[in-house]
Amino acid sequence: MDWSDEGIFLSGKPLGEANLIAEVLTLEHGRHLGLVRGGRSRRVRPTLQPGNLVRVTWRARLAEHLGGYNVELMEAHGARALDDPRALAAIGMLGEFVKLLPERDPHPELYATTLHVLRSFAEPDIWPALLVYWEMQLLQEIGFGLDLTSCAATGSTEELVYVSPKSGRAVSREAGAPYADKMLPLPQFLIDSSASLAPSDVVAGFGLTGFFLERDALAPHGLKFPDARDRLLDLLRREPHAA
Repeated sequence: MDWSDEGIFLSGKPLGEANLIAEVLTLEHGRHLGLVRGGRSRRVRPTLQPGNLVRVTWRARLAEHLGGYNVELMEAHGARALDDPRALAAIGMLGEFVKLLPERDPHPELYATTLHVLRSFAEPDIWPALLVYWEMQLLQEIGFGLDLTSCAATGSTEELVYVSPKSGRAVSREAGAPYADKMLPLPQFLIDSSASLAPSDVVAGFGLTGFFLERDALAPHGLKFPDARDRLLDLLRREPHAA
């Protein structure tokens, strides 16, 4: 059994003094584990940094075995994030949330969005919003997608400013007014790419996706938000106009 694929290195677990069990989100084979011999060596460590794009070749005697990886570096996103605490937190958050996906189950669209976020670290005013989109896509991939296309009550596509916490569907200003205190705010950048984007909008976006992630994906399994997500939100709230 063998295949070659590109993937994003997520994390590594030491095995013995020299080896590493690598977890990689691959394009065609999903979240996949493999043994990297010598993965803890000085020569290989720079390649196996969370967030790096790598080319992996996996080999095993049987498909159900752990198997082994040969790894080559393609793009060093991990090193580029070293000077940005927000980006480092984002990489850690991505690595933890991806574990909600079944192992070896391909999710090519989420993979593409993950890579887009990593490649956008050079645009610090933009990528946090892309990460909100990423969380929305994760909800979709695990079966809890939000519907922000039209009002759940009237079918209107105008003045969508709320999201129903029960249905995960958008609600218009008029229809939601009597229940405004029970509704979740809908940041406009999630439905209008031309809308203004302030740190407070991004924080509100994370509040929206976080509600559904916690209720539908984490709490039923006794899980909590990754510490890295809490760190990222704390950093975003400290930015000007984030209050």
